Amino acid sequence: MAERSLHGTTVIITGASSGIGAAAARRLAARGATVAVVGRSPEATRAVAESAGAHAHLADFGRLDDVRRLAGELLERYPRIDALANNAGALFSSRALTPDGHERTFQINHLAPFLLTTLLLERLRQSPDARVINTGSNAYRYAKIDLDDLTTARRRYRMMRVYGMTKLATLLFTRELARRAAGTTVTTAAFHPGLTATNAFRDNRLAALLMHSRVSPAITPEQGAGPLEHLITTDDPAGVNGRFLNRLDIEDPRGPQVRDAALTLRLWEVSTRLTHAPDLAKPSP
Repeated sequence: MAERSLHGTTVIITGASSGIGAAAARRLAARGATVAVVGRSPEATRAVAESAGAHAHLADFGRLDDVRRLAGELLERYPRIDALANNAGALFSSRALTPDGHERTFQINHLAPFLLTTLLLERLRQSPDARVINTGSNAYRYAKIDLDDLTTARRRYRMMRVYGMTKLATLLFTRELARRAAGTTVTTAAFHPGLTATNAFRDNRLAALLMHSRVSPAITPEQGAGPLEHLITTDDPAGVNGRFLNRLDIEDPRGPQVRDAALTLRLWEVSTRLTHAPDLAKPSP
C-alpha cells in the first residue's frame, strides 16, 4: 500500500507520554516527521520527546484553559501542522467534575480534543494534505449519549458506560468534522487500536494489574500504534475520510445513535458552547 513521505511534515500527538501515543511518536519521528509530543506528566513527556528526537509540550486536558494555552503554544512554534492525532484519553472508576464543571471522562476524551482541533483547524487547512486522527474504541457499541445529562448526574456512574459514551462522541465528532471540512485539504478518521496494554486503567488498580498480566489478551502499545501510523501515512486519506477503522479494517459502526444526524449536529453545537470553541459552520475561503 502506498504511503506518503513524512519528511517536512509536522505531527501533533496528544497522550504521547506513554502507550500508543509514545510508540507512534517514536515511529513517526523515525520516518522523518517533526513530532510534537503532548502529555500531562512533565517527566514522562520529556523522556518520550528526547527518545524520539521530538519536542515536548505539556497540557492537562482536565482544564480547558490548558488546552487553549497548548493550542497557542503549538501555533506559535509550528508554522505548518500536517496532522493532529487526538490520542489522549482516560477512564475513571468514580465520577468527578473538572474545574470547568464537566464530567472528567467526557472532558478529557471529547471536549478537550474537540476544542484543540477547532483551535488548530485553520493552521491544518494550510497544509496540502492535513489529517485529524482520533483514537476511538469499540466500547462505543454499547453506549448512548444523553445530551441532557452529559455530567452523568442523573444516572448511576458506571466507568465503561461513560467511557463508551465518550467514544461514541468521538465517532460522531469525526463524521461531522469530515462534513464541515469538505472542500478543504483536511480529512479525518477514527480508529479502534485493539485492547492495548496502556496506562488508561491507571485509576483502577485491579484492571491495571490484569491489563499488564501475563494472561492478558492485550496487545503491546507498539502494536496498538499501528493503525495510527497507517492513517497518518496512507496515500489515500479520502478513502477513510469520516470513517471508523477497527484496527486496519474499515468498519460500518453499529448502534442506535451512530447514524443519528440530528444528534451528531446537536453534539457539535453543544460541544462548541461548552468549550467556547470557534464556530466551524462553514469552511474558510
